[in-house]
Amino acid sequence: MKHSRAALIIGLIAAAALTRLVPHPPNFTPFAAVALFAGAYLGDRRLAFVVPLTALFLTDMLLGFHSTMPFVYAGMAITVCMGLWLARRRSMGRILAGALTSSVLFFLLTNFGTWLMQDLYPKDLAGLMACYAAGIPFFQNSLAGVLLYSGALFGLMSLLDRSSGIRFADHRNA
Repeated sequence: MKHSRAALIIGLIAAAALTRLVPHPPNFTPFAAVALFAGAYLGDRRLAFVVPLTALFLTDMLLGFHSTMPFVYAGMAITVCMGLWLARRRSMGRILAGALTSSVLFFLLTNFGTWLMQDLYPKDLAGLMACYAAGIPFFQNSLAGVLLYSGALFGLMSLLDRSSGIRFADHRNA
């Protein structure tokens, strides 16, 4: 039971990760939702970090690496931690709050990384603020992506839990 549940969750994460490889608007990706979902549903904490970060790395291998990757990966790891907190406290409101928080976190971290690692903006407060301002159009897509993918992943698990005799939502059984 434990292995089939974990396999189902990992399969959902892999399916979501693969959507990163199809054409999509900039920053409209599943990864914040995947990290939140992995933390909330994978009972093994190591897997909760390894599975989404590995999926991100594998898709990055195909799409290319960039100088702000440490900031992206840090944001995903922090989002897994938010999912771990959600694991025993799942509710629609908390999942929504986690999704919104992960989008803001991603925005703040990756734009800070862009400002710090690239020569696009002066290395002062005005340059940092200009970098954040330039990132606002991308934030909309990031927010939409995390909301859509969180709704799909968490919603599907909820439906599976309700429609089957298997307790998919029970974090302790992972």
